[in-house]
Amino acid sequence: METFAMTQVTKTTGTESKPGILNLLKCKCPRCRKGDMFVSGNPWNLKSTMKMNKTCPVCAQPLNIEVGFYFGSSYVSYALTVALSVATFIAWWIIVGISVDDNRVLYWIPVNAILLLVLQPYLMRFARTGWLAFFIPYDRDWKVNPPKPLERMNKDQENNW
Repeated sequence: METFAMTQVTKTTGTESKPGILNLLKCKCPRCRKGDMFVSGNPWNLKSTMKMNKTCPVCAQPLNIEVGFYFGSSYVSYALTVALSVATFIAWWIIVGISVDDNRVLYWIPVNAILLLVLQPYLMRFARTGWLAFFIPYDRDWKVNPPKPLERMNKDQENNW
């Protein structure tokens, strides 16, 4: 397999595929890395921020693989916000500084809170994409292989959450 800086070419299909982390950032289907997971491409359109396609529009992979599946993504979202808060705190410490003589550290709190509020719609989408990618691996031959059937989907219980 030949590897390039931003893309890789597979020997089996000859099609280009971007590395997994770039597809996570773009909220693409983890199975084919081409289809959009969300109905709207704009995460800041708050009426449709979390509206997902039922299946991937490219490879037909079901995106809701079991009832209540995306509750686990809240842990990923929490970890992302903690990591982002630590990163902004370290950046504040390096750029502005922290001192016991004044309240410079207290200015970091509202700056961090505003940053997290602005980024939260995207972080929630990114967490869902990452959570699904943990369970659905990339399939190089997605054009030939159909998606696996759902084992734990109960349509009667789907809206009880």
